Amino acid sequence: MPLIRINSGKQGLFLHNTQHPAGRTLRSMVDASGPAIVMLHGFKYAPGSTRHCPHAKIFGARADSWPRALGFGVDNPNEGLGIAFGWQSRGSLRHMHKRATGLGAQIARLIYMLKRQRPHQPVHIIAHSLGAETALNSLQHLPSGAVDRMVLLSGASYLSTADTMLKTPAGRSVELLNVTSRENDLFDAAFRRLVPSPYSEDQAVGTGITAPNAATLRIDCPQVLDQLGVLGFHISSPTRRVCHWSSYQRPGVMELYRQFLRRSDTLPLCRLQEIKETVTPRWSRLITTGANPLIGKSALLPYPMLSLKWPEQVQSAAISGETKNDHAY
Repeated sequence: MPLIRINSGKQGLFLHNTQHPAGRTLRSMVDASGPAIVMLHGFKYAPGSTRHCPHAKIFGARADSWPRALGFGVDNPNEGLGIAFGWQSRGSLRHMHKRATGLGAQIARLIYMLKRQRPHQPVHIIAHSLGAETALNSLQHLPSGAVDRMVLLSGASYLSTADTMLKTPAGRSVELLNVTSRENDLFDAAFRRLVPSPYSEDQAVGTGITAPNAATLRIDCPQVLDQLGVLGFHISSPTRRVCHWSSYQRPGVMELYRQFLRRSDTLPLCRLQEIKETVTPRWSRLITTGANPLIGKSALLPYPMLSLKWPEQVQSAAISGETKNDHAY
């Protein structure tokens, strides 16, 4: 059983579609060979829901699902253990951000169980959007070396959080890949407006995490894509001005994460840190000489001077993505 579907509950961690605690199943995985990869979704999901269950969407059985793209379910005896982690994330963004922060302790308990059963196998985390908040907050509850590598995709978390968590023992030992794009600028600004930081100058992690053990890749930058191509990762160029999901939907990008999480010997973090981007201003994918047909003129103004209508415009953009196997955050 290379993939275990787990949900967060009030009393702890449970197997998906059951009331059985996850601990017994995890303890039975002691002989699984290969890394454990914990997958975290973001906003607007509800495990067990007909329309919004992450286990039927990004963690599903489709060929383009996260588990398949990361190398699970392909009959490889060393594929390791996939943990698809679901949590109730439907509600206001501010309240779900608070919930995501608190879930860090549950992820830490999950990792403790994995390390207890498989002490010599690495544990990695990949997280999209609000899942990045959970992933980062798990580090404060863990010892050094508990998490080997972490991938954050269009993270809905603040730089102050990343800075604090990367200074913990587990944070100093993790190798972090932070994937960003100017396609996500509107969502970063929405996050700042709807989930205020206690620090007035704080920014979302999409602006780039600077730490000795972190690399930020802006995957809408042609220069970055060219350099990744030299490494053998052929990622398609962006096709939208605004998109919160391209960090895992863009053709070719999941192969980069698969290799990063599974082949640290052939893809060291320092090689990704050497990749340079062309500096472009924020909103550069939105600013045009005329009205933007996707979101209108009002959204072209920098934060905080956006019109009062722009949160609704962000929600409309999110809804339009549902046919692409995802939700808002």
